[in-house]
Amino acid sequence: MNVDKESLYKVAHLARLNIKPEEEDKLMKDMSDILTWVEKLKELDTDSVEPLTHMSSEINVLRNDVAQQTITTEEGLKNAPEHDEHFFKVPKVLKRN
Repeated sequence: MNVDKESLYKVAHLARLNIKPEEEDKLMKDMSDILTWVEKLKELDTDSVEPLTHMSSEINVLRNDVAQQTITTEEGLKNAPEHDEHFFKVPKVLKRN
């Protein structure tokens, strides 16, 4: 399948690409090769093939998310450069108008 300049620039616009004039011929050839390859895939009989929802049949083994206290507040704050009774103190990064 051949790609013309109009199609090339339409795809480039949709993809928000800037194409230089010296790149046109190579890109049109590359796009034509890709579309030819896709057309070749249409020759395959896929009637008995189920559609995939995932590329792998692997399943993640995840642990249950259970909230638990692993360290105390005091242990969490003991190495902080500055803190008060329950919180880390950090320099202000936002200015109010």
